[in-house]
Amino acid sequence: TNKLLAEKVEAACVAYENMERFFPADKIVLTGNPVRSNILNCTLPQEEAKAKYGLDANKLTVLVIGGSLGARTINNSIAGGLERIAKDNNIQFIWQTGKYYDESCKKALAESSAKNVKQMAFVNDMDVAYRAADLVVSRAGASSISELQLLGKPCILVPSPNVAEDHQTKNALALANRNAAIMVRDAESEEKLVDTIIATVNDKNKLSDLSLNISKMALHNAAEHIVDKVFEIIEKTTD
Repeated sequence: TNKLLAEKVEAACVAYENMERFFPADKIVLTGNPVRSNILNCTLPQEEAKAKYGLDANKLTVLVIGGSLGARTINNSIAGGLERIAKDNNIQFIWQTGKYYDESCKKALAESSAKNVKQMAFVNDMDVAYRAADLVVSRAGASSISELQLLGKPCILVPSPNVAEDHQTKNALALANRNAAIMVRDAESEEKLVDTIIATVNDKNKLSDLSLNISKMALHNAAEHIVDKVFEIIEKTTD
């Protein structure tokens, strides 16, 4: 769709640099992606956010999200690493599995010794979940990355391989190459993801570096900038 529209539009509002391979350079406007205001405006203290999930305020918290339908590879990776997760008394997990994987993940958790994992099909209050998290594990869709950038959340990205032109890998690399995220490839996730999570969340300096660097990439007020561009085009058209 983007390729079909590229030559016909007056402007292409994008969230990343180096998009000239997709759109004419003179039409590109770097605006970022609009993000839900409730996510950005949540001021709940982290301790209270953890308490809302029945978690220990003193433990490091990992939020694992795979979208409303879930992410099979991420879920398999967490399920396969539950015993390693159980051994670390310093960490706890919010594990959003998606509706398709809810029962199988619930079963895997029940059969493990992991008592430090809260599993659910959906996260209905993402603003609270983000506030609770010290580290986020996510796919690398543009909207998710925009949220993580604006919140300054340290993250591990597992790009979905099932998308056009492998664009999630490009999204993730744009951050990983600036030490603004850690990327674990989908094909390597079941082998590496849990160990990477445990090592990262327990490394205070690494979390701080990731948070600082991802914050630097944030593009604020995207919706306002997009609307401004729309009105600019309308004014030119009607003059």
